[in-house]
Amino acid sequence: MKLISWNVNGLRAVVNKGFYDTFESLNADIFCIQETKMQEGQLDISFDGYKMFLNSAVRKGYSGTAVFTKIDPISVSYGIGIEEHDQEGRVITLEFEKFYLVDCYTPNAQRELTRLDYRMKWEDDFREYLKKLDKIKPVILCGDLNVAHNEIDLKNPKSNKGNAGFTDEERNQMTNLLNSGFVDSFRYLYPDKQDAYSWWSYMGRAREKNVGWRIDYFIVSDKIKDKIIDAKIHPEIMGSDHCPVELDLRV
Repeated sequence: MKLISWNVNGLRAVVNKGFYDTFESLNADIFCIQETKMQEGQLDISFDGYKMFLNSAVRKGYSGTAVFTKIDPISVSYGIGIEEHDQEGRVITLEFEKFYLVDCYTPNAQRELTRLDYRMKWEDDFREYLKKLDKIKPVILCGDLNVAHNEIDLKNPKSNKGNAGFTDEERNQMTNLLNSGFVDSFRYLYPDKQDAYSWWSYMGRAREKNVGWRIDYFIVSDKIKDKIIDAKIHPEIMGSDHCPVELDLRV
């Protein structure tokens, strides 16, 4: 099974930058999107053989997630059941026969870390949500998790220490998640691979120079880590400041 996750930084915008061709060429069984920045009905988009599920933020033009799937889910839920967290369209959970798929766009701590306290609350509540699912069946979590976990996961760790996405608090929360029975699929296969990034600033020709961060993930329950075939990053695919990431899994 092939899964793709991509923060498109505006689904309506990326549609005008070759999204249809990219979608078809990747030929995923499940294609997850973050930062759709749209409400239902604002874009007529569909693909033959796929069902689409959309979770929009209350605030227009902000956040949002979507999932396209060839496989019919048993059930679909939106958010994590906590009103404080469920106003921004950040989570879609699809239940399948053998696993839960959770598409997530994690809140950014923002400049000056103005949202770091909220981010910590989110991390604790979201981890508990995942652990509850994991007790029922294995979990595949994907999305823009807005953190570079270790120094190897960004080009300039020293100058970015303490910045949003690379604070000790955020990095420790990722460690807490992984210690709760989950594995980062990319680092599981490629623990020492350098210069592997999924996001680049629009400033200073960062993408051209590959001055990036790896903040987009596929994280899976420990109990299915032996089913990981491959984990890939697709920096050659343009259209957003993020690139798609991929998980190939035996199911």
